This record gives sequence, C-alpha cells and structure tokens, in this order.
Amino acid sequence: MSESEAVATEDQAQIKVEVAYALPDQQHILELMVDPGTTLEQAVQQSGILEQFAEIDLSQNKLGIFGKLGKKTAELKAGDRVEIYRPLIADPKEVRRKREAEGKRMKKGGGDKE
Repeated sequence: MSESEAVATEDQAQIKVEVAYALPDQQHILELMVDPGTTLEQAVQQSGILEQFAEIDLSQNKLGIFGKLGKKTAELKAGDRVEIYRPLIADPKEVRRKREAEGKRMKKGGGDKE
C-alpha cells in the first residue's frame, strides 16, 4: 500500500477509495479516505454523492466494484472504485421485439428456415 493510499489516524490507517456515478453524458468520481472495514454502501453515504444526485436510491440502485456487481455489505480494499449503477433505460424484451420487427435476428436460435 503506498503512502497516498493509506493515512495513519489514531492507530488505524485509512484507505483511499473512489465512488463513481455516471450519467449518459457525464461521469462523476469522488475520492475519499475511509476506515478499513467500510462497506460499499457506507462509502457511498460518506462520499456525499447522495446529496448531489437525488435520483440515487440505495434501495433500488445496485453497487459494484470496477464493473463487477457486489453486495452493499462487502468490505472495500485500498484503491477500490465503488460504482453506482443506474436502472436499465430499456426493457430487454422490448428491445428484442423491436429488433425482430425490424428484421434483425439474434444469433440464438434457428435463423432463416423456409
């Protein structure tokens, strides 16, 4: 762990993590120092990002670390980036129906049979 990733405070070294939230046209990444044992959810709360984006609802939004879905109760390691995932904007079933209506076929299944 480098000096920039850990800071000693009262017999306990804090770790540096990031909290990220992306909108369609912009990305917000906040760096913060947290105590060892801090969970994904706690880091999001401590970051202040919930005050900046009222649409974030931790009971609805999923969290992960570097693109991999994680439990809100998982403990962070130095250098982790907590990502807040937005809900899907399109229903996957509806997208498939639309593709089919446009004549585009998914690779799964039989293909063109006459």
